[in-house]
Amino acid sequence: MSSQQAIDVNIATADEIDAIPALKGHGFEIVRYREDRGGFTDLRQLDEVPGMVGKADGLDGILTIGKD
Repeated sequence: MSSQQAIDVNIATADEIDAIPALKGHGFEIVRYREDRGGFTDLRQLDEVPGMVGKADGLDGILTIGKD
C-alpha cells in the first residue's frame, strides 16, 4: 500500500474509506460522524466513531487529515 496515495478522512467518500481493508464497513459511520462534528483534526479522533476504537491504529501512512 505504500504506492497508494493517502486518503484524507475529511473529504473521502464512504466507499473510499471502505476500500481500506482495516476500515471496511466503517466508511458510512466515519462520514456521518465527520458531517455531524465538522471534520477531524487528528487521526486519533477516529476512535470516537462508533465501532472504530483501535481500528485506525497503524494507518498513519494510509490516512491523513487535510488542511482546511
